[in-house]
Amino acid sequence: MDVKWARSPRSSADGDDDKRRAPRWGGAVRPSMVLVGFLFTLSLLVLIFGGRWGGSLPSTSPSSSSSSSTVPEVTSHHVVAGGDTGTVPAQKTTIPPKNVSAPAATTLSQDKLLGGLLSAAFDESSCQSRYKSSLYRKPSPFPLSPYLVKKLRKYEARHKKCGPGTKSYRKAIEQLQAGRNVDNSECKYVVWFPCNGLGNRMLTITSTFLYALLSGRVMLVNVHQEQEGLFCEPFPGTSWVLPAGFPEGNPGKLHFDAPESYVNMLKNGVIRGDTPAAALPPYVYLHVEQSRLRLSDNIFCDDDQATLGKFTWMILKSDSYFAPALFLTPMYEKELSRMFPQRESTFHHLGRYLFHPTNKVWGIVQRYYEAYLARADEKIGFQIRIFPEKPVKFENMYDQLTRCIREQRLLPELGEPTAANATADGKVKAVLIASLYPGYYDKIRGLYYENPTKTGEVVAVYQPSHEEKQEYTSNQHNQKALAEIYLLSYCDKIAMSAWSTFGYVAYGFAGVKPWILIRPDWDKEVSQIACVRSTSVEPCLHSPPILGCRAKRDVDVATVKPYIRHCEDVGFGLKIFDN
Repeated sequence: MDVKWARSPRSSADGDDDKRRAPRWGGAVRPSMVLVGFLFTLSLLVLIFGGRWGGSLPSTSPSSSSSSSTVPEVTSHHVVAGGDTGTVPAQKTTIPPKNVSAPAATTLSQDKLLGGLLSAAFDESSCQSRYKSSLYRKPSPFPLSPYLVKKLRKYEARHKKCGPGTKSYRKAIEQLQAGRNVDNSECKYVVWFPCNGLGNRMLTITSTFLYALLSGRVMLVNVHQEQEGLFCEPFPGTSWVLPAGFPEGNPGKLHFDAPESYVNMLKNGVIRGDTPAAALPPYVYLHVEQSRLRLSDNIFCDDDQATLGKFTWMILKSDSYFAPALFLTPMYEKELSRMFPQRESTFHHLGRYLFHPTNKVWGIVQRYYEAYLARADEKIGFQIRIFPEKPVKFENMYDQLTRCIREQRLLPELGEPTAANATADGKVKAVLIASLYPGYYDKIRGLYYENPTKTGEVVAVYQPSHEEKQEYTSNQHNQKALAEIYLLSYCDKIAMSAWSTFGYVAYGFAGVKPWILIRPDWDKEVSQIACVRSTSVEPCLHSPPILGCRAKRDVDVATVKPYIRHCEDVGFGLKIFDN
């Protein structure tokens, strides 16, 4: 939000009125004229400033009459809680802006292209979030590799040449319909099909795109109704959406036992490593679902990648962030080290490159941020997810969250402020709660609504929505979920539920290391450890492949490379770390 300095309507911009009036006041000045002038000036000041001599300047106050100010008026209860008026009558007050909005403070200092990560070949008005969303966050802690920038520009050119509507695409579709695979095809494709919720989808699209970068393919995404209108096109001059009428677009055929799956074709002798490209089936299917991933370890081995590289068309269905498995594929190791010298920046960079909310979703994000979060001195996000396979009682989860808050000092202690402790008197901490349930908001808001803090800080608590249950197939639900992922990613600190892909995406965008609320053991109702701080901003691959390859050995891949280790929240999962 820009807060512009207001010029008095009684003076012109160049000061000509003052020049014209100056000669009148030459010579001796009579006392009566001085008195009249003083009384006139006093009346004018009272009229303009409304008698608020001790207040802030009107040009910087949210109550300024200047139409250029977009700082919203808020009601007094929003200082301590958001989204619920409580029982105290709301009295309108104004809060002097602190960091009124990130764009106002940082537009000049931050590169809207993120150091070359984003292409400049877009119309800004068609997707406002592309160049604005990063301005609401602190600058990235990870330098961008020039080699990655080069790879992205090369990919964009390839996608424009091979993407939907091109001669190359039509030719490839004709070959697919004819049941033929072509040797040395100029354009090769990986077609992504969705599985599970929005967080899973964003993680696996990113993994699929990374695979496309490494394997020289063009990525197309099958956008179902529930995902329509969420994201802008990420590649200039073309589309990443799989056109309607794709010959092999029947989702009912895409399952683990599909005869077209690579694993099954190997098992049934349909293909071998030395099968020439012209003799291969018209497409290959990769089922990279987390519950089945350990049985699909073949696809991440060099020999298998060489065979897969012969197919023009690849169809991939996944719900997993399988980037760690690509880092363990020997043939891609050198290329990945050049693209990501800091390996834990993989999702951080690629996610910010690919995903930009449409103007409709961005409007939700921007309005909420400006209304409730923009003037906070610090923003803390709490994301709570309860999984049906391991339900946790509300009382236990709330107790675990408050233990984490207390042990990690995420929020100030309650109590009467003293002169010695009140070092942050008047500062505002905004707490954003992302949860399907309102209970956590109600309890935390109540604590800081009814009690002062020892530091004198004010804690404001907000929750954008509480949908009660996850609706994978609801477009409106997914719009709200995407908006909350972005709002959470604007927080300075994040504490999140273990296993949550929603949380993974948010802290990955932010580039902040989260506190993870550890899930209780399967036979326990309470976790002994409240939360742990992650040492990486990468998401977790929940169910990694064995990666024994041809040796068929069960290898603990966390011992193979120093930058691949087990996740803090999923003991058998894999995560990318820096050495």
